[in-house]
Parts: sequence; C-alpha cells; structure tokens
Amino acid sequence: MAEISISGAKPVQNESFLDWAVLLRFGLIAGIVVVYTSAVGMVETFNEREVIRDWVTLGQMLLFVPAIIAGFFGSRRLRESGNSSVQTLLSSVLIGAISAVPVLILLLIAVSITDVRDMFVNVNRDLVEILTFNNDSRFVGALLFVGFTTIAGLFGGVLDVLPQKIRKSLLTGLGITLGVGVMAELVSLILEQLLDRDAYSEAFRDSAEVFTEFFFRRDILKVGGAATLLIVSFALTMLWSYNANTIRTRYAALPKTQKTTFRSSGFTLLGILLLILPWVLGTFLSEVMNNIGLYVLMGLGLNIAIGLAGLLDLGYVTNFAVGAYVMGVLTSTGPLGLEQRLGIAPNFWLVLPISLLSAMLTGFLFALPVLKMRGDYLAIATLGFGEIIGKLALSDWFRPVIGGAQGVLQIPAPSIFGYELNDPQTVYYIVLAACALALFVSTRLNNSRTGRQWMSIREDEDVAAAMGIDTAQSKLLAFTLSAATGGLAGAIFAARLGTIFPNSFNVIVSINVLSLIIVGGMGSIPGVVIGAVVLIGLPELLREFSEYRFLLYGALLVYMMVSRPEGLVPSTLHRREMQDGQRGEQIHDPQLNPSPADDEATVR
Repeated sequence: MAEISISGAKPVQNESFLDWAVLLRFGLIAGIVVVYTSAVGMVETFNEREVIRDWVTLGQMLLFVPAIIAGFFGSRRLRESGNSSVQTLLSSVLIGAISAVPVLILLLIAVSITDVRDMFVNVNRDLVEILTFNNDSRFVGALLFVGFTTIAGLFGGVLDVLPQKIRKSLLTGLGITLGVGVMAELVSLILEQLLDRDAYSEAFRDSAEVFTEFFFRRDILKVGGAATLLIVSFALTMLWSYNANTIRTRYAALPKTQKTTFRSSGFTLLGILLLILPWVLGTFLSEVMNNIGLYVLMGLGLNIAIGLAGLLDLGYVTNFAVGAYVMGVLTSTGPLGLEQRLGIAPNFWLVLPISLLSAMLTGFLFALPVLKMRGDYLAIATLGFGEIIGKLALSDWFRPVIGGAQGVLQIPAPSIFGYELNDPQTVYYIVLAACALALFVSTRLNNSRTGRQWMSIREDEDVAAAMGIDTAQSKLLAFTLSAATGGLAGAIFAARLGTIFPNSFNVIVSINVLSLIIVGGMGSIPGVVIGAVVLIGLPELLREFSEYRFLLYGALLVYMMVSRPEGLVPSTLHRREMQDGQRGEQIHDPQLNPSPADDEATVR
C-alpha cells in the first residue's frame, strides 16, 4: 500500500521512498505499447518518414513518445500523492528505463529465435536495426535504446514539474515543429505556390531562398528550420499566455457596438481566407478540403439526430446514397439518365433541391417504424436500414434504374454561366456554400424552441412527454431534417466524381460520421468541423499509412472515451452535463465522501 486513509483524513505517506507499483504500471504500459506498434509493423513503416533531417523520424517518435507520456502521467500521479519534485523526477527516470524492458525482451526473441517471423511477421532484421539504431553491436544498440527511453521518461517528468504556462508553450512549440516536420512536403508545396510567382519575382525569390534554408529536398525539415520554428512558436505562445487575461479583460470592457465590430471583422477575414484558400492550397489539398466539407455536411445533419435529439442513427449512409443516386440518375447523359430515356436533361442546380427533398422523404419514411425505439434497439434498426440500402443498390431488381454493381456513369459536372466546375478548386466553392448553409440552419436550430425540445428528449424522453412535448413529432422532425444535409452531400459527391458505385455507400460511411461527432463533441457545431479535420483530413494527408487508419481510429476513440468523453470542442451545455454527472458520482461515492455509517462500518 502506498498510503493509508481513515474516514476522509489526509493520506499518510508510506515510508518507501519510491512507489514501485506506479513505476511498474506506467513503465510496462509504455513498453507494451512500443512492442505492439513494432510487432504490427507501424514502427518500420513510419520510420520511412523523416520529421527532422538526420535527427528524428516518425518511427522513432512512436518508440519514445510513450515513455514521455508515461513519465509525465506517472510523475503527476506521484506528485498528487505528496511526493517531492526530486522523487517524481527520479521516478520518471525509472519509468523511462522500465519502459525499455518489454522492447529488450522483443529484441532478445528476435535475435535468438530464428523462426520468430512465423508468429510475428513484422519482427524482422529491419525492425531490429531500427531498435538498435543500426549499431553493429546489438548489445550497444540495446543500451542506447535504454538510454533514450530513460531520457524520454525524464523529459516527461520535467514537463510535469514545469510551471503550467511554460509547459503549455513548450508543448505547443514542439507540436507545431513536429507537425510541420511530418507535413513538410505539403507545407513546402503551399509555400512554393505562394513564393514562386513571376509577378512578384524579386521579393518572392528572396523569400524562396529563405524557404530552402528550412527544408531539405523540399520535403524534410532541416535542423535549423526546426530550431527556428520551436523558438518562435514557444516565444509567441509565452507572449500570448502572459497577455491573454489582459486582452480578455479589455475586450469584456468594450461597448457592445465595438464587440460587434470586432466579431464582424473576424468573420469577414475568415470569409476572405476561405474564398482564397483553394488557390493557396493547390489541387490536391483542395480535393482534401472537399472531402472534409462533405463529411462536415453529413456530420452537421447527424448531429441533429444524435447530438441534439439523442437518436443513435447508424444508417445515415442511406441519406447520402439517396442524394447521390437521385443526382446521378436525373442528370446522367448515359443510358440510365433521363436524357437517353425521355429526352430531358435537367442540370445540377435543378436536381440539387430534388436530391435534398428525396433524402428528407427517405429519412421521414425510415423514421416511422422506429419512433418508439430507444438506445441500442434504435441503433440496430437504423443499422439495418443502411444495410438494406446497400443490398438494394447491388440487386438486379433495381439494376435497370440505378445500374446495380456497374453504378451510374457519365454524370456531368455542375456549371454556372457556361463555366464548368469540374476541378477540385472550383467544386470547393459549391461545398463551401453548402457547408455555410448547413452551418446557418444548424445554428438556428440549436438556439430555437425545437432545438430545446430535442435536448429535453435526449435527456429524458418520459419527462419531456410529461412536460407536453410531442415526442413522436419531434423525433420524426429530427430524422427528417437530419437527412437533408446527407442528401445534399450525396448530390455534390455524385457530381464531383462523375460516377457512383454501390461500394461507395457502405456502413463505414455512417461509422466515420458518427466517429467525427464523438471526437469533435456531441451537439457542438465547431466540434463537427474539428472532428472532420482530424478523422478525415489527416488520414488523407498521410495516405502511405492508410493500412493503420482503423487502428489509429480505435486508439483515438478509446482515448476520447477515457480522457475527454465530452469531445475535443464540446458544446457548453454538454460539457456542463458531463461535469454535473461526474460531480454527482463523486458525491455519492463512499470512498471519496464517506458517510458516518461508512466510517462506523470501517471501524468495525
């Protein structure tokens, strides 16, 4: 036992200088994480991406970041128990050293057992060289690994004992530096487009020379560039941390008219940035932004059903598919289109509202049989709807109408005033306009009487009914409005690709949309955008690691459920509900708040 507690009294420290239970728990967990990522091949695959030239690779970050995290949280746990800074720093050093033990065992197995690849395919000579830093002596390489993990654990402990402002600034600086290093190729591509302009030759050529000092071969961050980024971002974050309260106080003291002016100016600048963004990012990144925008559209719609009304819909891909197929069938110039069958050729803008209304009708019809269902039963029923739509799209029954497995081909791109929007940079504006419309409607619904009715149903449907709310009508409206943006996203998706196939509308689309809402924050509109960027944008930018996409998905969802169940950017109401729920659990927990009866039972 590390400490003894009697009826809520302050913990009494054990005479042991170090809490070995904490050290072993955190150290071994970090080591097992490294062994797992090594055994599944992540370390070897990620090691091909250099973050800082000749210093850090992405694979090395996988090896040592777990020790840093373990050292940080282990140090915090011990410091909260009353240990001194010397004890916590020494403990973090030992945590780092202990985290190397599982890896040393893996190395011993890989070196001494020749047929280990029969069980662990990725435990090969290349992995051994990575773990031993390509040292000729495996023993010396193993000692180096232990030394680096020990330093990593110590770094985590130092982060814990640092003042909060310095720690946040340092972590922000490291995050920006490593993020630029990981995305160096994309960052350099964007900077080249901005700097390499003939119209601004001399000024931008000088900037381009500075740019080459930061990047090697235009895709790897140099040591000097990394140091500059770290220092500048650390200094700016420190400057903000020491002046943030003053700025907030002065802003709060401003008259309402000036606050409105500031907000309007901010939204205007954001709008200008969004309008010029595709020409800054280029074709590839504009395509990534389009994917993010489509998932933002679907996320905003599903957020109405789940975030506001608490209706767990796992068949949301149905609305996406209906919007896409309506757009495809009505506008296609191929044998399935109206032009070949009836001689009618409706354009994108005419069919777009039809796709939206068709998806709303689908949502309405699918909601009717499940209005009385709740929780897991509702989730399974809606999941069944999603599977039914997928099978119908593949069936021979609907093949004459929607093409079956061959899909719908020859869908024309949208055009405006004779100008065809057929490239990612122009399609971006359609997606942006649709997202802006969906954001406006979602914001109005959140602050409306209908939105408050949905929230009351989410919290307790029986109480909401007792208060006079027509729960059936409200749930039906939630399903119907939720389906609208799904159909809108599907229509834009079909016109953007020019072809649609049934395998584009499987259940994983619904899972992705639900995941981004969970990660971003239930009921939070900014959370939907952040969730789409994290879960849709980042995997698109790291396509060479796509085989580990769902592994990282799962790890992120587990982390969110354990550490931030309210999401990255939760709504104010949802955060308050989560905090009140946790506070209520603590109040009724006899271990944290013992009653006199509990004390008497303990004495007996």
